Amino acid sequence: MSSRPELTFACELDPARLAGLFADSSVIEDLLALGARVALMVSDFSAERAEVVRRLNVAGIPVVGIPLLPLAQGYYFTADNAAQAAERYQQWQAWTRRHGLAWAGVGLDIEPDARMYLQIMDNPWGLAPMLLPRLFDRARPQRSRTAYRELVDRIRADGWAVENYQFPLIADERRVGSTLLQRLALVDVRTDLEVWMIYSSFMRALGPGLIWSNGPEAAAIGVGTTGGGPDIPGSPQMPSLGWEELARDLRLATRWCDQILIHSLEGCVWQGFLGRLRSFDWTDTATSPERAWAARGFRTCLRAALRASAHPWIMLSVAAVSCCLIRGRVGSFRSQR
Repeated sequence: MSSRPELTFACELDPARLAGLFADSSVIEDLLALGARVALMVSDFSAERAEVVRRLNVAGIPVVGIPLLPLAQGYYFTADNAAQAAERYQQWQAWTRRHGLAWAGVGLDIEPDARMYLQIMDNPWGLAPMLLPRLFDRARPQRSRTAYRELVDRIRADGWAVENYQFPLIADERRVGSTLLQRLALVDVRTDLEVWMIYSSFMRALGPGLIWSNGPEAAAIGVGTTGGGPDIPGSPQMPSLGWEELARDLRLATRWCDQILIHSLEGCVWQGFLGRLRSFDWTDTATSPERAWAARGFRTCLRAALRASAHPWIMLSVAAVSCCLIRGRVGSFRSQR
């Protein structure tokens, strides 16, 4: 594919910094030139944030609204707060009507609780008491799926398309019929568009290979991060991509998808990438990344672990039979000696 894909820029700023970002008129000019959308995280329902959305509406830039919870309630929608998520959507809808805002759709960012990320930074061992009880709650995945399916149906009934942002690990879990990751943190909700977040800045050694490995199965791919991040005090700041890394990931993603999300808009502006994308050469020059084999190996091992979790008795039976066969062969070999 050599034509420019449909680009969406995720934006995750508090109202003051959001207003400051769009105070620069060149940001809107660049977005218009790129024919891009903005996926706007909405963790507050302020007049300042509404004013920015109105500016984008007037300029003709499509905006996807992503309702979020206040930090005290976990920030992200999660497997455990579907009722709060539904209530938050209702509040977002009321705010939308109050300010006369227009949206191109609604995004659902369903992730592990933000407090889990903070716990990882503070003391990873503290995750154990948080996660262990979930392993034994086998009804949890179905409960979460049902609740979010109802929310998706409600949003569609209100006239909006729905998209969600998902870790690509879910694809391997679906393939082998496991629910391990869903018991721990993920939710397998189906929407009109599922964007797989494959941010190579988080795993520089594997990231490009994971884009290459997951790309053929993806409807849309998220690349990044170029900087910025959740509007959460104390949130870990991940390393950001440089221009050459972003260009590489964009070409890799565009080989497979015509819808690409870039995290984040603010990072692209701060690093001077947004304007450069206007003249970016989208010609497909991508080749298999150097460590594509490592990404394939990672996914193979992940699937094996997930398959074992889905069918533990079968795996134990196979292991037991294998041990007996090996033991019998060793015994036969010894008797022959």
